[in-house]
Amino acid sequence: MEIGEHLSDKGKKDLGLVEKAKNGDQAAYAELMDRYRESVYFMLLKMIKNSDDAEDLTIEAFGKAFNRLEQYSPSYAFSTWLFKIASNNCIDFIRKKRVYLTSMDHAYANSDGDSVRIDVESNTLDPEEEIIKNQKVKMMRLVVSKLKPRYRELIEKRYFQELSYEEIAQEMDLPLGTVKAQLFRARDFLANMMKNTKDSI
Repeated sequence: MEIGEHLSDKGKKDLGLVEKAKNGDQAAYAELMDRYRESVYFMLLKMIKNSDDAEDLTIEAFGKAFNRLEQYSPSYAFSTWLFKIASNNCIDFIRKKRVYLTSMDHAYANSDGDSVRIDVESNTLDPEEEIIKNQKVKMMRLVVSKLKPRYRELIEKRYFQELSYEEIAQEMDLPLGTVKAQLFRARDFLANMMKNTKDSI
């Protein structure tokens, strides 16, 4: 019996996308997000009854799943595995929420988003580095394009326009804490994406 033979047609399609993603195919990551973002979001929304938290946790779930793709076994559907990661992460979030929110302010004391910051001002890149940098920007944009509009706007303002947290909060009329919390998750998610693709370009 071939690997994944027992899966539904949808499951087999997912398995193919997972294999491509493991090899650094960014379009495969984006398609997996596209297929399951809404269903993961609505599952989480039922669990926590807060749309902002559900959006954040959806991004976090995909970040964790993409970072652990090597652990996925095709003995069950990718969607089952993804929903399990998302629900477990949500339960952890509910347990830790009060502590987490208290520690968020401290987490940002000396942080400026360096982990996935792209220095567009630099003129010191050689041609090969320039190609790699442009490829990474293209990869990030492809995945970011699949996010919900408000989340996408936050990430674009921070990582592509390089606005400060304060400027983003002012432009989008959001509390500074909300901007920091959502970008904290986004930064982790994007860092995972870059880690998964660094060896393939």
